[in-house]
Amino acid sequence: MKSLIEVMKDRGINDQAVLEAIEKVDRINFVPEAFKHCAYSDMPVPIGSGQTISQPSVVGLMTKELEVENTHRVLEIGTGSGYLTAVLSHLAKHVYSVERIKRLHLQAKNLILNQLKRRNISFVLSDGMLGLPDAAPFDRIIISAASKEVPRKLLNQLKVNGIMVLPVVENEWQQKLVIIKKTEPEIEFIEIGPVRFVPLLEGVVLN
Repeated sequence: MKSLIEVMKDRGINDQAVLEAIEKVDRINFVPEAFKHCAYSDMPVPIGSGQTISQPSVVGLMTKELEVENTHRVLEIGTGSGYLTAVLSHLAKHVYSVERIKRLHLQAKNLILNQLKRRNISFVLSDGMLGLPDAAPFDRIIISAASKEVPRKLLNQLKVNGIMVLPVVENEWQQKLVIIKKTEPEIEFIEIGPVRFVPLLEGVVLN
C-alpha cells in the first residue's frame, strides 16, 4: 500500500509545506477505534453523528488550494474529527475552528489541545453558517461541508486578497470544489473538480 504522501503526489499535490504538515499529523489519532484499519487508506471514514473524516487526498487538495502562510489567521467551518484542523495548525499563525456538534467539538478539542499539545487553535462550538464576526476578518476560510451557495456572511468575513475553499452543491447528485479569491473590485471563482461532503447545516447540536 502506498503511503499517504505518495498518494498525495500521485494526485498532483506537490506543495512541500502541505506535505510536511500532513506528515506531522498521524491520521490514526482521528479515526474511531472500529476504523483504525482504514486510517492510512485514501478514503473517508465515519466518525459518528452523521459526519466523516475526509479522505486524505481531499484534505491535501483543499489545503494546497488554500495557500496558507505562517502569518495567516484561518477560519475553519466544520471541525469534525479535527484532522484538517491539526494539519492547518502546522501552516497558519492561528486557526479558528467552528463545529456545530458538541460531541465532536469536545472530542477534537481534547485530542488536539491536551494530547497533541497544539496551541495555536481556538475551538468554538457555534453555528458555522454565522462564522466568527468578532474575530474577523480572516486571511483564509475553509469549509468542510457542502453549501447550496457561497455563504455571504462568511464571504464578508474574508479579507480582501483572501482565499476561501469550499464544496458547493450543483444538484442532488453532484458537488464541486470551489476556490474563491476575493480581489477588488471583483471576486474570482475557480472550480476544481467533483467532491462529496456532508451538507452545511444551521444551528447547534448539544446532545
